[in-house]
Amino acid sequence: MVMVVFCGPSIKKDDALRCLDCRVLAPAAQGDIYKAAKERPSAIGLIDGYFETRPSVWHKEILWAMQQGVHVFGASSMGALRAAELAPFGMVGVGQIYKAYQEGWIEDDDEVTVTHGPAELNYPALSEAMVNIRATVSRAVLEEVISAEFSRQLLAIAKGLHYKGRSFPKIMTLLRDSLPATSEVNSLVEWLPSGRVDQKKLDAMEMLRAMRKMASSGHTPMDVTFAFESTIAWRAAIRKAERQGPGFYGQDGY
Repeated sequence: MVMVVFCGPSIKKDDALRCLDCRVLAPAAQGDIYKAAKERPSAIGLIDGYFETRPSVWHKEILWAMQQGVHVFGASSMGALRAAELAPFGMVGVGQIYKAYQEGWIEDDDEVTVTHGPAELNYPALSEAMVNIRATVSRAVLEEVISAEFSRQLLAIAKGLHYKGRSFPKIMTLLRDSLPATSEVNSLVEWLPSGRVDQKKLDAMEMLRAMRKMASSGHTPMDVTFAFESTIAWRAAIRKAERQGPGFYGQDGY
């Protein structure tokens, strides 16, 4: 049973392979889900995908993959976004970030977007995802490291930053500049190394375990209830994908 997983900054290849026997590929760009589905894997897991530097995964290619009988899972980052949007069509969303999008607690793409390094360095995240900041701050309040009021001020500052500039050191500096002297900043700084929550990785691992559970229970092809429309735009998109050749699809990248 072949399974394909697209990931990068949210979870590293070795960690993914410890959760699931699968083929791990680079973050997905537009056309990659279509190309993966052409090989008829039993399931595709979408974790990471491109937002700005390359065209993003198209909803239509996920619908096409499912119409071909391929189960498609999503979590953590681009996968959580697309799963929330396509859950009514049968895409399987997993994790707290997916749930937050699906239930409308968060809406913006920048909640999961990070800037990251290249494949040669295993896609290291170079900024902090807003969803990770929210999860970390919630834990800090629960453990009484900071107050609820302080957490609201911190989140407002973090949300006001461009996603490329989000980091806890930057946020701590801005808090010190904007607030009267408070012990909460120092308490949080001391707590962060052991208390930080990587919700994106947690959700990615949960998705991989869900895929593993599906594999162990026996595989039946995806059975969709929608009618896939082969529109002019769709045919143009797949012609473009075919002209591009392998593209990112097929690049293990690690």
